[in-house]
Amino acid sequence: MNVRDKVALVTGGGTGIGRATSFALAERGAIVAVNYSRSMAEAEETVRLIGEAGGRAIAVQANVAEDREVRAMVDRIASEFGTVDLLVNNASITRHIPLDDLEAVTADAWDALYDVNVKGMFYCARAVAPYMKRSKQGAIVNLGSIAGQTGYGSSLPYAVSKAAVHALTLSLARALAPEIRVNGVAPGAVATRWWAGREDSMNRLSPHLPLQRIAAPEDIARFICAALEQEAMTGQIVTVDAGQTL
Repeated sequence: MNVRDKVALVTGGGTGIGRATSFALAERGAIVAVNYSRSMAEAEETVRLIGEAGGRAIAVQANVAEDREVRAMVDRIASEFGTVDLLVNNASITRHIPLDDLEAVTADAWDALYDVNVKGMFYCARAVAPYMKRSKQGAIVNLGSIAGQTGYGSSLPYAVSKAAVHALTLSLARALAPEIRVNGVAPGAVATRWWAGREDSMNRLSPHLPLQRIAAPEDIARFICAALEQEAMTGQIVTVDAGQTL
């Protein structure tokens, strides 16, 4: 699919991988809806920079964990631009909890991570699906993580939530075919603000990776765009991790 003039919703689109993806889609000529929950300043700056580069973008607020807010956001985008063609389910949260500290894993931690990381992605996919089916084409990319493959990450609930994202991707690919393609990307370590305060750990990891580098948000964004454009692929989870899981 050529993404030029297509309408793309990027959740969590004002920071990190979401911002890089918003820029990459705008550079390819897409109209970008930059979603945010609390990062209004970052989302509006992303929109401003896209506009200054000659692209088209708007910032749209919604907490993806709230189905009502998601539906209102998608309807607003479709009202302004006619439809929604592309969805990048990027918005995610984490809690930093030692993996072996099971007592620190509260019900609140489970609920918060599942509400955003899993249910939020489902709500967004469900909200855009009627518009994509109406135009008989659409593409969705869900952001998983190697934590969902290895079981190791910032916390046990985070790793489990990302494994659920991978399963959600497979199920949606079946449920929404043939009009809508659904794929996932499982990044490894990426140099985003999630490493804030732990940069030393990131720098120690880099030399031990086969490619001896930590991925940049732009690396992941380029793959996301490729997955959105690739018309012969659905139901795939592709690892982009500089060889971290080899």
